[in-house]
Amino acid sequence: MLVHVVLFKLRDPQPAIVSRTVEVLAGMRGKIQGLISLEIGSDVVHSKRSYDVATISTFRSREDLEAYFDHPVHLLVKEFIKTVGETSVTVDYEPDREPDREADREPES
Repeated sequence: MLVHVVLFKLRDPQPAIVSRTVEVLAGMRGKIQGLISLEIGSDVVHSKRSYDVATISTFRSREDLEAYFDHPVHLLVKEFIKTVGETSVTVDYEPDREPDREADREPES
């Protein structure tokens, strides 16, 4: 499994632009083979260091991630981001373990 995290800083982070950005990003769900999950959120703290929108995507393999980069749906999203984005940062990693529900477990005594 491969995780792809992207943080976006928008040129003008008005609520309507942030909402539209989240909507456009969410439009990728179910349309790109190999994209296992896509989580999207907008910043709630608004500190000086904050970015405005974040995505966390999971892929089965590096090949699926690389195919995603050139997928027509993703390319349309990138074109939209160019119109509203100021900058972005990303990290792609292989998780050290499968996701679990640790927060749902009772602490061991």
